Amino acid sequence: VTTLLYLLEEAAKHGKTVWVLDRPNPAGRPVEGTKLLAGYESFVGAGPMPMRHGLTMGEMGQWFIRHFGLDVDYRVIAMHHWLPEGPGHGWPESRIWINPSPNAANVNMARAYAGTVMIEGATLSEGRGTTRPLEVLFGAPDVEAKAVLAEMQRVTPDWLAGCALRDCWFEPTFHKHSGQLCNALMIHAEGIFYDHSAFRPWRLQASAFKAIRSLYPDYPIWRGTDFKYEYTEGMLAIDVINGGPALREWVDDPEAGPGDLEALASVDERAWREDVADLLLY
Repeated sequence: VTTLLYLLEEAAKHGKTVWVLDRPNPAGRPVEGTKLLAGYESFVGAGPMPMRHGLTMGEMGQWFIRHFGLDVDYRVIAMHHWLPEGPGHGWPESRIWINPSPNAANVNMARAYAGTVMIEGATLSEGRGTTRPLEVLFGAPDVEAKAVLAEMQRVTPDWLAGCALRDCWFEPTFHKHSGQLCNALMIHAEGIFYDHSAFRPWRLQASAFKAIRSLYPDYPIWRGTDFKYEYTEGMLAIDVINGGPALREWVDDPEAGPGDLEALASVDERAWREDVADLLLY
């Protein structure tokens, strides 16, 4: 998505035409998360959008042009008969899944990714070094998954809807906790367990972080500023991923409850839906 913005900016400078051959957004139309704040732009967040933006690539290009005031000749070659609310909920059942990345192995990962990507800013494992990366809420040798799940169910039961969660074990062959047996919570946002309208992976991941912080107050959840994330300097990776510090501060504040994060996110989600309503092509 950010590469598209860079392309549009350069095309505007040089009088070039940009065509986008549109493709499905496998996560569908749901919108979730706080908007990126000014000063937190990076390759993983180019503008004030939420984590789950609900747009196709072609639609996102239209938003970039309008938001950044770009003067560029732009054309979207629209998909035929894409039904984001139909069977598949964004990824047509007639299409085979071909990995766009070694760590993007299936539709379950694509649905969970808006939450599990945040683990890249944590010391916890996101499952890299296994066959199911980015399909777990966390993995660590020193965190008890069943206890975390019980705490999540106690504090934020509504945020666990739309999927099945199960505790499991894995041993990464590389990356974080390589060679160590990790306890984890696996997400199943598929089959009979999946409710497209109820599943909220950004809140689900926030709930897992909050539960770990509650059960292990001194646990070093966040990677430090010495870890350079997506070409940034002197910034915490978790803040870069979320486009601001709000989620991390909520997790680390023992007085902050679910309603506080809900209040922040719901305002931004509503504003985003209104902002892009006239850009939807399907």
